[in-house]
Amino acid sequence: MRPQFLLTALAVCAAASGQEIVLNADPARTTVQFKLSATLHTVHGSFKLKHGAIRFNPATGTISGEVVVDAASGNSGSDGRDRRMHQEILESAQYPEIVFTPDRVVGAVAPQGVSQIQVHGVFRIHGAAHEIALPVEVRMNNGQASAKTRFTIPYVVWGIKNPSTTFLHVGDKVEIEAATGALP
Repeated sequence: MRPQFLLTALAVCAAASGQEIVLNADPARTTVQFKLSATLHTVHGSFKLKHGAIRFNPATGTISGEVVVDAASGNSGSDGRDRRMHQEILESAQYPEIVFTPDRVVGAVAPQGVSQIQVHGVFRIHGAAHEIALPVEVRMNNGQASAKTRFTIPYVVWGIKNPSTTFLHVGDKVEIEAATGALP
């Protein structure tokens, strides 16, 4: 999911001002995409950002808040596959949100160019919380920030049902790529 990329833009702004700042995530400028390998093909899809607000203290490197993705918005382009994903795998009626709560940032964001940081926090999905460190690439260009993250969720290890069937086998991990465009 794409919670971490927003944190990067936050880190950039905070470093410039030297004081705590608040970032409200913009669903219109955020993408959350997933990729799941399968026997005959790879399943691609997306989720929608619901909302998010992050507070960052550049002096201490601490970060707080949360980024919330709408679990029920998951879309792979196949009505039958999506219905099964929501009813049997994600159980999105029971667990309607996927939430990332950051707790610290490791690394620094340069005022211009590309920077790599790690955002640590808790990833809550399907009723369980998991600690995770997300790699985030931040691009600064004349005061405009964009960021992206790519990470893997070991969903089977995390207790989520594997959707494999007798004839179709899928991987036990899902790749997530999230990004946000230029921020003011």
